[in-house]
This record gives sequence, structure tokens and C-alpha cells, in this order.
Amino acid sequence: MTTPDSPPPALHVACLCAAWCHVCNDWRPAFDELAAQAADGERWSWIDIEDDEALVGDVDVEDFPTLLITRGGQALHLGPVAPRAEPVLTLVEHARLGRMAPHDGDEASALARRLAAR
Repeated sequence: MTTPDSPPPALHVACLCAAWCHVCNDWRPAFDELAAQAADGERWSWIDIEDDEALVGDVDVEDFPTLLITRGGQALHLGPVAPRAEPVLTLVEHARLGRMAPHDGDEASALARRLAAR
């Protein structure tokens, strides 16, 4: 629980991909580099939707890569993203600044809660 004086929970940025996806494989080194430069306390994860099928649950990933941004077990963003640093960093910055409303979707919220419990 946060108080008015406490900082909000840190973000969790997760890239949902698949091992067979060539775009994902090409994007992975750049994503890992962004993760290495993340703000203190932030978590960045690479999630293979097939290898981590139980974690992903009913989230329907229609395009790769798909980015999930959560805070404190609440999904803020879930959607495809261009596999480049700029659009990812723009989304993350909006989330950091509180410029994202909670994502509307039960599956995304359930995945956010599973990630928070991990």
C-alpha cells in the first residue's frame, strides 16, 4: 500500500515474443540493452509466450513484439510495438510520468498480477 508521500510501485516492462519470430530474435539484444539501462527498481522481462504459456494465460498476442507495461500488478499498456528503442522508451516514459490510464482488459490485468507475484 502506498501513502501520499510514498513513491508509486516501480514499473514492470515485459516484451511478449516467441522464439520462432525472427523480428523478436533481432529485437532481443536492443531490448536487453534497454533493460540494462532501466530506472532503479524497474523490472524488464522477456517472455516467450509459448515457453511461458502458463504465465501468459489467456492474453491473446496477435503481433510481435507485444509490450506489456505494469505497475503494482495493474496493466497500463498491452499492445504491439515497433521493435525499436524510441517507441518503447516513449511508452515507458509516459508510464513513468503517470500518463497512462489502467489498461482495460481482464486478461492483461490477470497477467500483470501474475508478474507482480513472481
